[in-house]
Amino acid sequence: MSYLEKDFKLKRIWSISIVYIFFLGLLALILVIITPRIIISTNNIIKEIPSYVDQTQRWIAYQQDRLEFLGHYRISTYIQDNLNNLDLDKLFQNLSNTLSPILEKTLNQAVNFTVGLFTLVLGILLSIYFLKDKEKFAMHTKRLLYAFFDKRQADKVICYSREFNLLFSKYLIGKIIDSIIIGILCFIGTMIIGAPYALVISTIVGVTNMVPYFGPIIGAVPAVLITLFYNPITALWMLIFILCLQQFDGLYLGPKILGTQVGLKPVYVISAIIIGGGLFGVLGMLLAVPIGAIIRTIFTRYIDSKLEEKNIKL
Repeated sequence: MSYLEKDFKLKRIWSISIVYIFFLGLLALILVIITPRIIISTNNIIKEIPSYVDQTQRWIAYQQDRLEFLGHYRISTYIQDNLNNLDLDKLFQNLSNTLSPILEKTLNQAVNFTVGLFTLVLGILLSIYFLKDKEKFAMHTKRLLYAFFDKRQADKVICYSREFNLLFSKYLIGKIIDSIIIGILCFIGTMIIGAPYALVISTIVGVTNMVPYFGPIIGAVPAVLITLFYNPITALWMLIFILCLQQFDGLYLGPKILGTQVGLKPVYVISAIIIGGGLFGVLGMLLAVPIGAIIRTIFTRYIDSKLEEKNIKL
């Protein structure tokens, strides 16, 4: 809204209208078009698990015959002995039994979404009022700060708040745009490669891309596994493509969209993600980096002020 007002000189009512038309249109697109297709594709994957078992067994038998033909009888015998102890049917049946409740739960959540429709509408209405009168809310907050704290402390809180707002906006919005672009590129690449379930794979890769460092690994594993049972060679091309895509994102697209980095070293980013994920799950992993940057900023400035009081320069 602020961007539309500043760069396009639009009035508040028109900028809010444009923002919410875009938001509601995107929400409708996800709920009406994309989500059902993802559910159908996931259901098809579960149904095709038995055929994947058969393909895998035939591929293993073919490789065993090749080893015997080439004279590697001991290797073939070793593989056969281990395969006799491996019940693929039972393994994939257990996997199917595990995935079926997940799919059922997902469908139930999609149905229960209508129950929370009132909350969604109420949240949208409240957010519109907050945007419409954001300057008044900011002024009321300043009055409270200056009333209960001395001027120096209040100025610090306001300064920190502006920096945190900029940091969160830049990181979260930039990451969302970055992940959407990566998801679209993954969808195009998956279609070119000829891998199945392009929408499911690109959605997984795009969503997991929100998590720095670990996201590409998390997204690549299910994408390659889904393709592996369809065609091992295609799975190899999928792995190479995702690795190249993530390198493109890490070296060019991500820095280009996010601009100046949040100021955390890789070791701090990884530590923040581990701690955030352990304490708050997926949401903790998504918000760990900006929150870590905020904590670092506060702690660094506190240390600098203490050193300045002691007249120590390091």
